[in-house]
Amino acid sequence: MDTERMPVRILLLFGEEAHLSTPYMGPGETERVPVSRISADTGLPRDRLAGAQLVALLRNGELVRFERH
Repeated sequence: MDTERMPVRILLLFGEEAHLSTPYMGPGETERVPVSRISADTGLPRDRLAGAQLVALLRNGELVRFERH
């Protein structure tokens, strides 16, 4: 199993989705992830997510979880 750690930054929250970017995305590209998933993984409350810099753990290209940076 190949595990990769990738830095992510949460740009904004829109409804129940967090829009985040990675160093591998182009300008204007975002990935959408449920706010509840990020909060559950990191313990951060919703009001502290916008602007947060986190680490995404990927296993074989699939998102496993988020961790605090």
